[in-house]
Amino acid sequence: MSVNEARPGATAEHNGRTYYFCCKGCAAKFQADPERYLKPQLATIQLAHPARPKAAATDTREYTCPMHPEVRQIGPGSCPKCGMALEPVEISAEPEDNPELRDMTRRFWVGVVLSAPVVAAAMVPFLSAPVARFLGLALATPVVLWCGWPLLRRGWQSLVNRNLNMFTLIGLGVATAYLYSVAAVLASRQAPVYFESAAVIVTLVLLGQVLELKARSQTGAAIKALLGLAPKTARLIRADASEVDVPLADVRKGQKLRVRPGEKIPVDGTVVEGVSSVDESMLTGEPVPVEKNPGDRVTAATVNGTGTLVMRAERIGSETLLAQMVRMVMEAQRSRAPIQRIADVVSGYFVPIVVAAAALAFIIWAIFGPQPRLLHALVNAVAVLIIACPCALGLATPMSIMVASGKGARMGVLFRNAEAIELMKKVDTVVVDKTGTLTEGKPKLATVKTAPGFSERQILHVAVSLERASEHPLAAAILAAAEASQIPLSPAEAFEAVPGKGIRGIVDGTPVAVGNRRWMDDLHLNLDALLGMAETMQADGETVMFASIGGRAAGVLGVTDPVKATAEDAIRQLRRDGIRVIMLTGDIRKSAEAVARKLGIDDVIAEVLPQDKSREIKRLQDQGRIVAMAGDGINDAPALAQAHVGIAMGTGTDIAMESAGVTLVKGDLTGIVRARKLSRATMRNIRQNLFFAFVYNLLGVPIAAGVLYPFFGILLSPMIAAAAMSFSSVSVIGNALRLRNTAL
Repeated sequence: MSVNEARPGATAEHNGRTYYFCCKGCAAKFQADPERYLKPQLATIQLAHPARPKAAATDTREYTCPMHPEVRQIGPGSCPKCGMALEPVEISAEPEDNPELRDMTRRFWVGVVLSAPVVAAAMVPFLSAPVARFLGLALATPVVLWCGWPLLRRGWQSLVNRNLNMFTLIGLGVATAYLYSVAAVLASRQAPVYFESAAVIVTLVLLGQVLELKARSQTGAAIKALLGLAPKTARLIRADASEVDVPLADVRKGQKLRVRPGEKIPVDGTVVEGVSSVDESMLTGEPVPVEKNPGDRVTAATVNGTGTLVMRAERIGSETLLAQMVRMVMEAQRSRAPIQRIADVVSGYFVPIVVAAAALAFIIWAIFGPQPRLLHALVNAVAVLIIACPCALGLATPMSIMVASGKGARMGVLFRNAEAIELMKKVDTVVVDKTGTLTEGKPKLATVKTAPGFSERQILHVAVSLERASEHPLAAAILAAAEASQIPLSPAEAFEAVPGKGIRGIVDGTPVAVGNRRWMDDLHLNLDALLGMAETMQADGETVMFASIGGRAAGVLGVTDPVKATAEDAIRQLRRDGIRVIMLTGDIRKSAEAVARKLGIDDVIAEVLPQDKSREIKRLQDQGRIVAMAGDGINDAPALAQAHVGIAMGTGTDIAMESAGVTLVKGDLTGIVRARKLSRATMRNIRQNLFFAFVYNLLGVPIAAGVLYPFFGILLSPMIAAAAMSFSSVSVIGNALRLRNTAL
């Protein structure tokens, strides 16, 4: 937190960093033994409040607030800004004990047992007034001072920190009713008392806290479900061909693992032997198993079918797709959507306004109200303080974001942050890369044409010798074709690659080059003998590469990349939704337009260099469009970062995923359709929550102040106000949880 946000009561210095605390006492404890509260790897955290020594000894995890993710501390506690219980940043797959819930539940039931006789004593007509008054004092005191202690403590901390919140209002309301009643018992036998109101308010607020904590725990169910997918062991094939089950943490890259029928894939890797169908529904949401053959990639936590697979481990631990999914979901759940600013602005003024409204209600009732004026003034002022709950307003957005992030993860759509969820709904233009996004990203060499004086085998020999050192996606197609034809390789010397154009080098002492027409033009080569053949191949949708040997145009290679089976349907759905779809590719125009015709894409921007892709995105944005960019390669990363929403294919590079706001686990464009549906449902849910929170307070505060009394003779009891306040927070969380059932 910054100083302005925290408004700390005290600070302490440690290792060149400043830590903020609610009071001088906490700062002194920290200064005396800072290592008790800090882990070395968490030394950058600025504590809102240090963990208590007992908690520090047993729980040294990092905690944060769902409403204010910038608040971090070691060990459990309460948020100094809103007073809510902090939650662990890292969620475990194992069932966790919630000490806050356990404590609140115990206090609630004690409150129920002690409050019931207080309410009964106030209602029993034959019980003498002195007995009822002292019985109320005896029973309400432990309810207020012990059961309600967490509420009063948070209210006091909010005053000390000057971060007024819902507990400020609860603390003022309960303390006012209780202290007035105590004074009335000690000073007068005639003055009425409100012990039952103070006790019941505490009990109802505790009930709301219990229900809220239980509901909030369900928002982390998606992460727990993801974490629970990972198997605990893997079947390792040793060098001597023997096999043994080892803990997943002991698996290393490059090791071979056997996956038997019905078992979960232990880590990310590639199939080496065997054929089987793998159920990937838990990661992608697709119910149809995917057939896996040697060379295909498999993902941790997916379930093998009836065949046996031998795989090579390639990504382990935190590198697996499952681990990345968990990390991205947690980051998204802790982020803040732009729409949250509305609630933040209102909440900043809300509590002072409510306190002023309660004071005004007290004054008006004390001057103009019916007899006994002072008591009417007190009851209505307390009702105003209790019913006004900014907690519902603060929870409206983060609860929906948390549930939506988990829902998206289960359907194979990963949002990096809340802003991406909000912006996805507003997107009106989707720009898609061709290779690996619209197509499978597994190109195949389809055609080889030669100029006079050169042979097909000669062209392939030159191309494969050069492409062996290239990382371009088309290189794999040439290498596979050469391997199938048993073309010999020669070392390439003086190798040079020019992104977006081609490569060159020296093979068998002869200068050679492979690339597009611009590359050949740069090398001043005459392509007249090859252009006719190239145009025919391009018209068929093939990507064309020219080859030169010894300074002469030698031949042309045509590579095809099959269009993804779901791409056409996804494009159709996006266009039906009013989205403008644009293909942006470095491929030549004729090949790009051939693919565009198959998919029904009207706008094609072709022959774009990698460094110019982001410029094209910027041009669209300057036209006032909200642009989403979908891509999968390293060359797409700048454009993904430039777009309002970057969409990375989960089958692509890590750099693309890091640059994007949304990752489609399956690399399927139908994920964009799902992401938009979820975005619309989430924003609708947030608006519902905000509307309810605003309307609740706009209606509740005036009613509690007694505005209906002159017309209908209706006054709102502080106890009813407490029940309504608790209901408001729980209802907002319950509405957010409905997102789990959204159909995508």
